[in-house]
Amino acid sequence: MEDFRESVIHIAYIISAALFIIGLKRLSAPASARQGNQLAIGAMTLAFVATLIDPEISTFWTIIIGTLIGGGIGYYLARKVQMTAMPQLVALFNGMGGGTAAVIAVGEFMKFARDGEVSAGEGLSVAFGVTVGCIALTGSLIAGGKLHEIIPSGAIRSPIQMPASILLVLAVGATWVYLLAMGGQETTVWIMFAVALVLGIALVIPIGGGDMPVVVSLLNSMTGLAAAAAGFVLDNQILVIAGALVGASGMLLTVLMSQAMNRPLSNVFFGAFGAAGAGPAAADGEAKPIRQTNADDAAVMLGYAQNVIIVPGYGLAVAQAQHAIRELADELDKRNVNVRYAIHPVAGRMPGHMNVLLAEANVPYDQLFEMEQINGEFQRTDVVLVVGANDVVNPAARTDQSSPIYGMPILNADSAQTIIVMKRSMKPGFAGIENDLFHLDKTRMLFGDAKAALADVIAAVKNV
Repeated sequence: MEDFRESVIHIAYIISAALFIIGLKRLSAPASARQGNQLAIGAMTLAFVATLIDPEISTFWTIIIGTLIGGGIGYYLARKVQMTAMPQLVALFNGMGGGTAAVIAVGEFMKFARDGEVSAGEGLSVAFGVTVGCIALTGSLIAGGKLHEIIPSGAIRSPIQMPASILLVLAVGATWVYLLAMGGQETTVWIMFAVALVLGIALVIPIGGGDMPVVVSLLNSMTGLAAAAAGFVLDNQILVIAGALVGASGMLLTVLMSQAMNRPLSNVFFGAFGAAGAGPAAADGEAKPIRQTNADDAAVMLGYAQNVIIVPGYGLAVAQAQHAIRELADELDKRNVNVRYAIHPVAGRMPGHMNVLLAEANVPYDQLFEMEQINGEFQRTDVVLVVGANDVVNPAARTDQSSPIYGMPILNADSAQTIIVMKRSMKPGFAGIENDLFHLDKTRMLFGDAKAALADVIAAVKNV
């Protein structure tokens, strides 16, 4: 009977692993992302049930009660969170995963220590899981706080920041050596736990808010690696596989995001956009001209165009204007205007933020185009409507070698015949620099809340 149960568990884990991999693949495209999530949920449910029938499980009801409480909290948060706060929720979930892996590693080490000598492999898994999990926990909480502006979003720096971080790294290294080479006891693990928590704060607090999407992605990868380490500690194959998948995909996403921002990871952790200072206009004291428009004029430009590209940014998310932008697109479609959406890899505050936001408004998937797919189309576009985007359409990334975003791949909005920019004010974006796009002769600025401005434009389009 025991052999049969073990066989069932192993088969269930193999099926779960396959479902995780297929689900992750399906997440790569908006049209299949929902199915990918469903497959991943099914994989996790199967793995959970298989774990419960493990003969070594002796606290069945504790697991059930904990699952119900945690699941209830997660369901409530996921239902109540605004789309603008989704990156903060992702950071929170990342942190909880890392913290859980670290606590499991500590608990298992205490069990190993009571049962006898801790092997080198067990010690290494525990040290890695505790260190990486704790850094992911506090680092994610700081990142979420910066995104939610509970903590100042800018780079918080001090002269002692770098020496303190080096000392913390050395302290963690010392606990590793003592644990692995000298047979450290429970006190050593708890010291490692505490120091790693502080190290997570020290690593993330000096990073500016503009780099938080990359940081959250990297911390997500670290959470996966901590979970994989917990899988080694628990001798649980599916936890190793799932953690490795999260770690690998998170690291790949981090690299892709860094490339999209033209920001090497070393620059993310040892530099900040905010340090770039004011934009060129502030430096030379010359005010560059801007040309404003109103809803009626914007409606005429959009209503009589043949091709329109919409560039959504975080300002659209803040204004919760996703439904309004879709309504405008529907009105233009009635006039046989070809409407498409250009999505930059780092639009919003996390990868896929804009895709999810527009999907919530039922924007058709076939109207969404990644940067590589649509950049060549801007020069054949009559009107580009930029709603709340800033740095991702700044031509300085191509033309100004002194700009902190020079070399960053951008959407070629400046190639269109006419550009309409909806923005609250001339305040810079995350990079903290002026946007040359706003001062072009063919650019028209429509200031105000994006949702309200779009409502005015929609009403005007109906009367064109």
